[in-house]
Parts: sequence; C-alpha cells; structure tokens
Amino acid sequence: MNLKEIRDKAREQTKGYCRVCPVCDGRICSGEVPGMGGTLTGSSFRNNLSALAAVKLNARLVHRVYYPKLETELLGFNLKLPLMVGPVGGVAFNLGGPISELQYQEAVALGAADAGIIAGTPDAVPIEVMRAGLEQAAKLGGGRILPFVKPWEPDKIAEKFDMCVEAGCRVVACDLDSIGLVTLRLMGSPAYPKDQSELTAIIKTAHDKGLAIIIKGVMTPDDAIKCVAAGADGILVSNHGGRVLDSVPGTAEVLPAVVKAIKGQAAIIVDGGIRTGVDILKMLALGAEAVMIGRPYSIVAVGGGRQGVALYTETLRAQLEQAMIMTGCPDVKEAFALKEELIFSAAS
Repeated sequence: MNLKEIRDKAREQTKGYCRVCPVCDGRICSGEVPGMGGTLTGSSFRNNLSALAAVKLNARLVHRVYYPKLETELLGFNLKLPLMVGPVGGVAFNLGGPISELQYQEAVALGAADAGIIAGTPDAVPIEVMRAGLEQAAKLGGGRILPFVKPWEPDKIAEKFDMCVEAGCRVVACDLDSIGLVTLRLMGSPAYPKDQSELTAIIKTAHDKGLAIIIKGVMTPDDAIKCVAAGADGILVSNHGGRVLDSVPGTAEVLPAVVKAIKGQAAIIVDGGIRTGVDILKMLALGAEAVMIGRPYSIVAVGGGRQGVALYTETLRAQLEQAMIMTGCPDVKEAFALKEELIFSAAS
C-alpha cells in the first residue's frame, strides 16, 4: 500500500466529512467545526500554511553534508526525527466514525513507535477517548506517548494526571487553547481559561506527580514568558489548527518572537500547517526543537492504520533528510544556529 492508495481509501471512508485534499490547507472546509476545518472564515487554518510558504530556504551545495543527523532528544523522548503526531480525538464526531477511537489511537501510537517518533494522545469527551490513548501508552511503556489534558477544574486535572502516571507516562501536555473548542461546548464540557496563579498550580500538580509538562496554545512572547515563569518544561506554539479563533497569524509567523523571548529556558515545539519535511526544516531554522503534525496523520491513520502512519513518517523523514543535504544543514540541532545561512532573505 502506498500513500496515494491510503489517501484514496481515507477519502472514501470519510466522505461527507473530509475531502482529503491534495494539500490539507483548509480552503474547502472553512467554517466546518465540528468537522476538520478552521473556525468561521477558516483564515487561521490557512494562515498557518501561508506563513510557512513565505519562508524560503537557501540551496547551499558547496559542503560535505552527505548524511545529516536527524535524531534528537526532547524532554526525555528519543526521536529518530524531530517530529510528533498531534493529539486528535473525536474521530467519530469529526470524521464520521470510519474507525473507532480505540482503533485510531492504536494506529497512531503504534505507527509512530514503529517509525521512531511519539504520538500525542487527546483528552476528549467522552473520557473513553483519553483511555484509548493511555491504553496504548501502557502497552508501549508510557515513554512513547505524550498525553494531553485540557484545562479543567483542578480536581479533574489532578485525576487525569494520575491516569497518565498509572499508564507509565513521564511527560504530559496541557492544551490551554482548547478553551475555544466548539465541540466541548456542544458536549456540555467546556474547558476554562487559567490565570498566572492557576497555571502555576497546574504545573506544580504535574511536577508533584513526577511529570514534566508542556503548555500548548502559546502564540505570543508574553504568554511564553508567563509559562516559563510558572515552571513549564516546554511550550507548544499553536493556534489549535485554526479551530478556536479566527484571524490569528500562522505559527511560523509568531515563532521567532517566542523563540527570542524564551529560547534555552524551556523546550519549544510548534504545530500548524506543517505538511512536508521541508516545512519541518523551516520550523527548526526558526527556532523550534521539534514539530507536531495533526490532520495529515488523521488521514493516513484512517486510510492505512498503523502502516499508514509509519509510511507517512518515513516520507517526511526522507524529505527532511533531502532538504538538509540541499541546504548544507548537518544536524537538526544546528538548524537554528544556521538560520542566517538556511533562510533566504531578499535583504541579504
């Protein structure tokens, strides 16, 4: 089975919910929330892709970079390339239920493990979605899964952190941007904003349970600084795939300012509009230490299961390696240091 066959199968299985476009750019599915689109006009979804497209790379060919190093380590995760599968829940709700939540979480978790990366697993309504992801975490020893917990009330957060510990997880994430999810409100379980003291309490709760924690939804330097001050081990620059607020910038556009504000103080991950290995290199050059991809993995998991996830990851790995060779980047960890050489600037 190849990626075209996998995508064709996914298109048939998700008919009426996702068109499986040649490039997942949010143009056709604008406003389809619930669904896979971006909220309202869908501009935030599209801005993620246009911001990345605006970043150009320099082709540098006078060098000896034959075999660039793609492996990296992040918060204790050993990754064969700086990539994670984004936490997608509600397959039945948003994609028409072509496979069960358990089948979906199994496909992304095991496919990611096969490819030497990790999968994020979601916290969703009903709780069986989170349990499905944590079941895979337990099977893989916990260290190959990054569970997400939404900003609920303190007791509920603590309870879910305990579930993560029980599954053997060492790192968790809290997606603050989920407070804007329409689907949670429709299901009667909205998440809530957190002020500085509440965020500090969430992070302390995680640390008290032996968990490192990443805060997702950071889109400004100010929020990044507040997360670091609250004790976050990492931040995830994300506008939730454009699903929570219309008319915000793409993540590649805001990433440099966030990096300038907190680089070296916490791990920096980014998602939003990343579709190829070239996109991964761009984000690394802008200062991210790893990237996360969501929607495209949903498609290959639905159409190809575990094999589809592993195959798509291998495609991204090959594209990233080629991009590094063509730009003279020897190591993913050096991409940011080589930013001036890697990213084309008309002014230069």
